[in-house]
Amino acid sequence: MTTTADESQTAADASGRDESEFLTEAGRWMSRRAVELSPLMRESAPEAERLGALTPETVRALSEAGVFHLATPVELGGHALGARDTLEIIAAVGHGDGSAGWLAAAAAGNNVMALAYPQQAIDEVYGGAKGWTGPLIVGASLFATRVGSARKVDGGWRVRGKWGFGSGCKHAAWAMVGVEFEGEAGLERGQVLLSRDQYTILDDWNVMGLCATSSNTIVAETEVFVPAHRFIKMADLPALMSGLRGRYQGLGFLWGPQARVLAITLSVAGIALGMARGALECFAEQAPARKPFNLPYPTAADMPSMQVVAGKARAMINAARAVMERHASAIDRRSQRGDDFTVDEASEGHLDLIYAIQLCREATDMVQLALGASTASLKNPIQRFVRDLRVLSTHGAVRFDPMAEINGRDVFGLEPFQMFAGGLPIVG
Repeated sequence: MTTTADESQTAADASGRDESEFLTEAGRWMSRRAVELSPLMRESAPEAERLGALTPETVRALSEAGVFHLATPVELGGHALGARDTLEIIAAVGHGDGSAGWLAAAAAGNNVMALAYPQQAIDEVYGGAKGWTGPLIVGASLFATRVGSARKVDGGWRVRGKWGFGSGCKHAAWAMVGVEFEGEAGLERGQVLLSRDQYTILDDWNVMGLCATSSNTIVAETEVFVPAHRFIKMADLPALMSGLRGRYQGLGFLWGPQARVLAITLSVAGIALGMARGALECFAEQAPARKPFNLPYPTAADMPSMQVVAGKARAMINAARAVMERHASAIDRRSQRGDDFTVDEASEGHLDLIYAIQLCREATDMVQLALGASTASLKNPIQRFVRDLRVLSTHGAVRFDPMAEINGRDVFGLEPFQMFAGGLPIVG
């Protein structure tokens, strides 16, 4: 099967697609453009891994395509896309490179969370957004068990600390970080906005996968002053996020609280889907060029065992995609009606999506093992997809067994755990 850059489907995605009513022309264009950028992303990926960040060429191309502002309000220069569009675009970016897909998904969440701050902070952050190359805002240790410290002073707060996993920090102009402070009832949690000159970046993102996400630790060694309008209490965050509903144009601002959190898991799943598609596409390209090591077939693609692997992988990827598309359309449909998911419905949705991620990882592992030692070369995109999917699957919010336990308790009618976002503990 041959494909062109103008087609949104690949050899890994040959079955009929869900032509959802929520797919927009703008979303389709961005998805096609991301697929067109796949060769650039894959070619620059080895250098990006060495840098620990996307290359300037990739960042510039993705910025021009608009992928770092999928969820930004139209009024602030973004697209405010719905879940179905966002899934398509993030999967298309992940098809080229997992690290790029991760940063596109992170930007979508961070750009919306920044809108929970007072208007003065929003004006400051988005006042410099036009023409900015790369993700605008990074989030680090917002919901972690260990965060920075803050103490109240005249006009604001004095903040210091160390915050891990700041994905995109080498590109961003602002950082949202978690803090702990002494409140009326004891220690409380909050978050603050730091400008780029208020923190340094540690060179500590030395990992096996998603190497180019620049998920480094950021540090304010000495106290920095944060004005009051760049601070919010974590206890106020749910109401502040709920207050965004209908404030801005676009389907993405009709989501209720449960839909918004479910959309975060959906975005991560979209990265996995894109990488699995990319791996199967590479498998389909490489197998006809390989001779079997110890069997008499002219090429690896002629081997029945290879054909079975290809078919199984396609089935797994298509099944994962169908689950993701169903939940994406459900988010948009309910939101358009003014409805939201119940906590139990959202919990089951997270489980479905995390299982779909697992299917994508297993399909990618399968094609690498089938093709053999040639995939061990660092020049081969398949090995990078395998490593990136492995690391993605270890993220606390999308690990399958904990989410299965949470849902299993519901199956047996046991008291549910107070969790959110696919397994993150409620804080604040």
